Amino acid sequence: SLQLFTAKETTQTAAAEEEVGTFTKLIEAMGFTGPLKYNKWKIKIAALRMYTCCVERINYDDFFEKFSLPDTLYSWFLVAQLHVWMCLVRMRQEGRAGKYLCRYVVHSMWEDVEQRGKIMGIESVALKASMRVMTENFYAAIFGFDEGVLSDDRVLAAALWRNLFNRQCEDPRQLELAVEYVRKQMQYMDSLDGEDLLLTGEVKWRPLVEENAQSILKPTLPQYNDSGL
Repeated sequence: SLQLFTAKETTQTAAAEEEVGTFTKLIEAMGFTGPLKYNKWKIKIAALRMYTCCVERINYDDFFEKFSLPDTLYSWFLVAQLHVWMCLVRMRQEGRAGKYLCRYVVHSMWEDVEQRGKIMGIESVALKASMRVMTENFYAAIFGFDEGVLSDDRVLAAALWRNLFNRQCEDPRQLELAVEYVRKQMQYMDSLDGEDLLLTGEVKWRPLVEENAQSILKPTLPQYNDSGL
């Protein structure tokens, strides 16, 4: 089933009436005046590539299975926004050029969500209402995840329970896996070169479950015999 709506839809508040573009307008209003270190067009292209990495380099079926998420557009969105948020956290560290890139990552996400809804044949009124629910969730998620990643694992777990599991998780092992995933992913992204990210937008992700439990940051060291060979 590709059911799109959630219980949130029955309790929409006035805040949910905000248009999808509000968040990007908010970022824009923060002001990006003066010359940027990089060409704006190149940053936009990098942003599209970065968003594409959040969509094409993630095994969504793996997340649906490991976290018992229903196979719906809304579940896909919840996983996608987690990865978009991690990109935003990393790129905020790259000054004004990084924040400019963030704006277009988010813009790309909303365009993609709308296009996917249309391809699925969701009629426009229902799609618009659903995107409002997603927008409201996105506002809550980025603030919740921000607080969680800066706090202890209990706070991060609570944010993931609300904004990834949609309050539907009852298995503590699933929450533990989600917390570990975010922590290792953020550590890995911090190790990536900021200028490379600005210029290419290329993000590689660690798998949800590591096949090799060695440090994700240290390359495998060569093995030597007693002769030093």
